[in-house]
Order: sequence, then structure tokens, then C-alpha cells
Amino acid sequence: MTASDLEQLLIARLVRQRGGTSQAWQRALGKVIVRDRETHAHCNWDVRPSGTDAQRAAIEDLLDDVRLEHSILAAG
Repeated sequence: MTASDLEQLLIARLVRQRGGTSQAWQRALGKVIVRDRETHAHCNWDVRPSGTDAQRAAIEDLLDDVRLEHSILAAG
């Protein structure tokens, strides 16, 4: 899975679970940051969410689950 694939997955799940538009969630989510697998062996990606407190909380809740499913990403 690539960073852009993960970004789309996260946005789709947020829309399905919390409602709202994909554009609003995309702005709140921001870009998926892919780290070097040599220094981040267990999970090589991260996001820096913005938006409202409720949006950030929804994103953080979802990230906990998704990190277990997709811990290593390819760049892209």
C-alpha cells in the first residue's frame, strides 16, 4: 500500500463512520508522511491532523486501528 492509497482509505472510512465530505476530511487529515523503514521498523508512517477538536479526535481514533492493519507503507 502506498501513502496515497492509505490517505484515500482513511478519508473513505472517516466519511463512512463520521459523515461529512471527503474534501473536509482531506483538509483535516493532511498528507500521510512516510518515514524510513530503517529507523521506523514497526510503523513507517504518520499524519499531522488539523481541523476541529472533533475531527482530530475522530482521526486519532481511526489511526489506532489502521496502524494495526497497515503498519508499513511504500512511498507514493
